[in-house]
Amino acid sequence: MDLKGSPFFLEDGDVSWVNKTKKSMSLEEKIGQLFIMLDRNKNREEERKLIQQFHLGGCRYENENAETIYEQNKYYQECAKIPLLIACNCDSGGNGGCSDGTYVASAAACGASPDEKTAYDVGYVSGKEVAAIGCNWNFGPVCDIKMNWRNTVVNTRAYSSHTDTVISNAKAYIAGMRKSGIAVTAKHFPGDGVEELDQHLVMGSNNLSCEEWDGSFGKVYRTLIEEACVDAIMVGHIAMPAYERRYDPSIKDSEILPATLSPNLIKNLLRDELHFNGVIVTDATHMGGFTSAMPRKEQVPRAIAAGCDMFLFFNDIEEDFRYMMDGYKKRIITEERLDEAVTRILALKAKLKLHKKQRNKTLMPEKEGLRTIDCPKHREMADKAARRSITLVKDTRHQLPVSPETHKRAYVIVVSNPPIFRDNREDPTKELIREKMEAFGYEVTMHESYYDLALKNGTGKETLLKSVCIQSTEQFKSKYDVVFTFINISGYAQKNSVRLEWSVKHSTEIPWYVHELPSIFVSLNYTNHLIDIPMAKTFINAYAPTEPVIEHLLRKIAGEEQFEGHYEDQVFCGRWDART
Repeated sequence: MDLKGSPFFLEDGDVSWVNKTKKSMSLEEKIGQLFIMLDRNKNREEERKLIQQFHLGGCRYENENAETIYEQNKYYQECAKIPLLIACNCDSGGNGGCSDGTYVASAAACGASPDEKTAYDVGYVSGKEVAAIGCNWNFGPVCDIKMNWRNTVVNTRAYSSHTDTVISNAKAYIAGMRKSGIAVTAKHFPGDGVEELDQHLVMGSNNLSCEEWDGSFGKVYRTLIEEACVDAIMVGHIAMPAYERRYDPSIKDSEILPATLSPNLIKNLLRDELHFNGVIVTDATHMGGFTSAMPRKEQVPRAIAAGCDMFLFFNDIEEDFRYMMDGYKKRIITEERLDEAVTRILALKAKLKLHKKQRNKTLMPEKEGLRTIDCPKHREMADKAARRSITLVKDTRHQLPVSPETHKRAYVIVVSNPPIFRDNREDPTKELIREKMEAFGYEVTMHESYYDLALKNGTGKETLLKSVCIQSTEQFKSKYDVVFTFINISGYAQKNSVRLEWSVKHSTEIPWYVHELPSIFVSLNYTNHLIDIPMAKTFINAYAPTEPVIEHLLRKIAGEEQFEGHYEDQVFCGRWDART
């Protein structure tokens, strides 16, 4: 382990602190450094107990506003004997660190943009905003490759289906984040996006051959390790049978494990072949792809024994801590493996100068820095990202441009996830669309879905009938000039396939109107909706339901701005009629 080499680059004094600190630690303190907690309770006394009693190495938390997170992170560090790694999950901007942070763009929007500047801006804004609230480690960028359009986990989180595009955007994102000194993490090794299953629910499987993997995911990780010097790599609950069999030709199917528990994939491939010297962290250990592999008492120590350095989250901390300690006592985790993991964790802290900041009482930045959260400069970057990424996928009937001058009376349908958590309130995205379209000059009639009607009238038979009875075609054509259908569907960790879902069977939302009036379909999230609406003649991927996106979208539809985004062939989902 070379602490003076990549990715740590420690000086003599830093190496001395690592070794001196490690030598002074009790066994319990070393075991505690392996854990990263997830703070959902937000109870100060509970936080203090967890950090001090279990000597935690890192923290992750549920998002709240910036000032609340700042005070929380300050308290975390005040409680810790050894300074903490405080992690965030910024896939799309500072909103991954605090609820009022700036959303800039998803990875899919970055990949659709003309160049890597959007990805750089996402990394830059993310780094500046999370540094201001006291975070020092980001779980990003996502380095998965969207090889399978059916995979909804990486649909918007992956930059592209092309390896080189993933590499160039990931490098740009990292360069932007480096401006704030935040540690970066490439994820999810060995790579998601080959199949369509969600590793939150079931063990993923990267089914590429070794040669195929070397030329795709392997190329991504090799490049980022050698050129971008990523500080950490997050290992997914994803199996890779081809490499397992290369390292162990006698391995049985029943013995193939997710990478988080596989010495073959972590030690042999990631450490020895790819020469990664930084911290290896598991993906969240409450995910089904991990928990289904073996009993919890075995999972906990075997993740570290397999080569992971840090264990992300716990079910019951006392129980998991005991499982880890028992694993050490039973020699599942050797003294050498524990020493190696703790050394790397401390080395990352030393690289971030946390030991010096703790000594100088500067672990937390000045509170005035919170002014950077959602500041004008960052909002400008978000606006530019929206303008550059929105993609016209098809307009085969040449219906565009459409504007209030040419098509004043707009009928607007918004298709979103079932309102399980809406608390009897209007869909905020629907209200944003109404507001922006009216401000743009349209006379807007919002379609009332089954959920909207049920909110007003209850769930009786009359509501159901109104939801499925199409009005007179000629009357509809006489009342409206254009139909806009906005699709804002997303989700993970609940079902393996997330597809366009109408509010009720035989709903009036189903596109019966495409041959009656100009009909414009816009996805505000996933890029693969043409599989369910191939009859759409004008289809746009806009990537996010934000104000800048809606504003630029309307201008582009009206012909006031050019569409700058580009699409990949996967958007047609293998259907010939989706192209027509």
